[in-house]
Amino acid sequence: MSLPTHLPTLQHLAQDLVALREGKLGAHAFSQQARAHTELIAALPPKFAPVLHGLLDRLESSALFDAESCSFSQRDLLDSLQLWLDKAEQALRA
Repeated sequence: MSLPTHLPTLQHLAQDLVALREGKLGAHAFSQQARAHTELIAALPPKFAPVLHGLLDRLESSALFDAESCSFSQRDLLDSLQLWLDKAEQALRA
């Protein structure tokens, strides 16, 4: 598959992130869906996979605690996921 064909998948993942921010999608569901996009992840430079997986691991861990007891901000994680999406789009368009 050529790289541009992965842009719709990336856009779908971005929509899922919006749903996560709005509380319409849970952290675990988002994480599962993101991890399932193996072709997209494989199409990106190698450094993208460990970063995404690290963010998803932290997101899943944060979902186990309420916002007050968590050692890191879920909002910061969501912002980091958005940054990852933005960088991934740049990489796909390059």
